[in-house]
Amino acid sequence: MFDLYVVTDRKVVPSGRTLCDVVRGAVTGGATGVQLREKDLATNSLLSLARELRLITKEHDAKLLINDRADIALAVDADGVQLPASSFAVEDARQLLGNEKLIGVSTHSAAEARSAANAGADFILFGPVYDTPEKRRYGKPQGIGTLRSVDATILTPVIAIGGIDESNLHEVRDTGVAGVAVIRAIMAAPNPEEAARQILTTWYATPH
Repeated sequence: MFDLYVVTDRKVVPSGRTLCDVVRGAVTGGATGVQLREKDLATNSLLSLARELRLITKEHDAKLLINDRADIALAVDADGVQLPASSFAVEDARQLLGNEKLIGVSTHSAAEARSAANAGADFILFGPVYDTPEKRRYGKPQGIGTLRSVDATILTPVIAIGGIDESNLHEVRDTGVAGVAVIRAIMAAPNPEEAARQILTTWYATPH
């Protein structure tokens, strides 16, 4: 699965740099998955951006998933979709995309995680683990204890998200999860390539 999964947010990208620049740096630095998550873009703009990211991710042997838009995923031959917990069912996504594509589900409680696993998701994003501006609308942080419990009780790979950075990466790794998803730690980094490398270096240096 993804040891480092980068979720896009062009609004936190520093001025003078494009979202594509950041993603290119992240995958060059070792990120193995990218989720295109730009909910406010019009369909034609989102499609154009997805095509650019598809080229970048293929060049670096990374996976590209599209948030909640199976049509865009099919149009650019992305590797799959990331479904919000309130989106359409995993079974419906599977029917649309086929068995070769990845289907991830974003979850914000242990119950949602179990439901997604039972529905046949390929992997689960679980969080927010820590407080972060992007995830406050989904409720209070779930915390390390809940993350550990979720990972221990379902067989589907779990990827932690929400406020994860160098300061707490060792705690997350210690829970046994498959990987981490980050937004600001890469999107807002002065050097996305170096940031990705450092996250992965710390991740692999921490006992699992």
